Amino acid sequence: MLVVFSDLDGTLLDAQSYDFSPAAPALAALARLRIPLVLVSSKTRAEMEYWRSRLANTHPFVVENGGAVYVPEGSFPFPLERALRREGYEVLELGRPYRELVAALEQAAAETGTRVLAFHRMTLGQVRRRTGLPLALARRAKEREYDEPFEVVGGGAVEALLQALQERGLRWTRGGRFYHVMGDNDKAAAVRILADAYRRAHGEVRTVGLGDAWNDLDFLRLMDMPVIVAGPAASGMQAALPRARVTRQPGPAGWNEAVLDAIARHGASEMVP
Repeated sequence: MLVVFSDLDGTLLDAQSYDFSPAAPALAALARLRIPLVLVSSKTRAEMEYWRSRLANTHPFVVENGGAVYVPEGSFPFPLERALRREGYEVLELGRPYRELVAALEQAAAETGTRVLAFHRMTLGQVRRRTGLPLALARRAKEREYDEPFEVVGGGAVEALLQALQERGLRWTRGGRFYHVMGDNDKAAAVRILADAYRRAHGEVRTVGLGDAWNDLDFLRLMDMPVIVAGPAASGMQAALPRARVTRQPGPAGWNEAVLDAIARHGASEMVP
């Protein structure tokens, strides 16, 4: 059985327009062959539910850089340990409460004299300008629970700020647009939980992972077939993970190329659950 784990922005979605139409052939093939597509993103639950609807996706998903795992009830023939039942999902919360992250970021910024602009202080207009999202999706992007995106204003003391966050027991990562502060969670921990659940449910599983930014690297390391989607971080990421394939094209066109190749390499008969 094949399971595909994929980032969204800059990977399945175009980094600027959020278009995914170039990936339509691969998306159709995954649906036809009943290959799970697990979305793994820094996006909020509210955003992910929008995109899952657009993509006709019914599989588990990971929100806010591994802050939580959402599994639609009935996805596996067993309950997930320590999961909460909420609105038709089994939910595994891996992250720290949002209010703690916001407070720690503000304290670290004040301590290091670093000016930051974080999502909790951005207006909807500022979020729209920085992300290119329409108003409705910008509002969903601000419904954060486990991860706070921020930018450093005026080239401040970035290294000192990040060190101060680490000293508070927090982690940070860099996405395509923002820094992110979070608790002791990341995409890799969340993906490992789901990959193990698929193996428990289906036996032998081959995993494909696709991402384009540094916050994807740790989960790509877990994959049988890691794919780096072409973009600004690709060369550095490949140096850190030499066995990864880099697509020729960026965004959804590169994603389409890589997923169709994975399907061709492994044969439909091996991949249907």
